[in-house]
Amino acid sequence: MAILVSRVTRFGIIALLAGAVAGCAATGGVQPLAFAPVSTPKVADSDAILAALNGGILPPDAAGGLAGPDRLRALEAEYQALEKASLGQVVAWKSQARGTAGEVSAGTPYQVGQQNCRQYTHTATIRGVPVKGQGAACRNEDGSWTPLG
Repeated sequence: MAILVSRVTRFGIIALLAGAVAGCAATGGVQPLAFAPVSTPKVADSDAILAALNGGILPPDAAGGLAGPDRLRALEAEYQALEKASLGQVVAWKSQARGTAGEVSAGTPYQVGQQNCRQYTHTATIRGVPVKGQGAACRNEDGSWTPLG
């Protein structure tokens, strides 16, 4: 008898939770932030926007192995993922050299104070060696993104 009551109680709790979640979904509940498309950054110099990424989130020893144009491609992919990519969308980049390419994906936008922020992951193969960087960045008033910590 106690087992039957326990199962009925668990079923009731599960039903209540399911109803609460369904109610949030039906009424709009909590929704992730969305960024409006940015056609022209407030900073005229796109180099300044990429410089704000402070070298990106790939491990410094691995990123040091990137040639100048490849480093720029990697930073541009990070910026595009943070600025425009939807959840789960991958922004890929590829070097002219063999064995060097990468992908960046950003998480759901969130707010810290008045700043829009996102977590993101950058996986790459640099000269045949796989590397991965993870972090978060917040958007500045000028349209640039600055990695946290």
